Amino acid sequence: MIPNFKDHAANERTFLAWLRTAIAIVGVGLTAAKLTGTRVPLWSDLAMIGMGGVVVVLAFIRMHLLRRRIDAEEELDQLSRDWPDVVLMALVIAMIVLTGIFVIHVL
Repeated sequence: MIPNFKDHAANERTFLAWLRTAIAIVGVGLTAAKLTGTRVPLWSDLAMIGMGGVVVVLAFIRMHLLRRRIDAEEELDQLSRDWPDVVLMALVIAMIVLTGIFVIHVL
């Protein structure tokens, strides 16, 4: 049996949730412009793909930091494990705001 299996399983489920979020960011970004019929510059498509890639990388870092914390005998400091969560949430909030601005601009 794997030690701390429930914690490791929860960590991996959270990682998969962030991957689904990255797929949604890329999918919404690429299809929103195509559905409106407006001409969208290539850089905006590349930015959405890049943002999805950044979410995947940060989620991977977060998963490994938490895996190390779960396996550690001693308690790690709070700041070393929270920065990926803060960056990921800020990135998702920024994407929501940018999508809202895009929708307002198109209408």
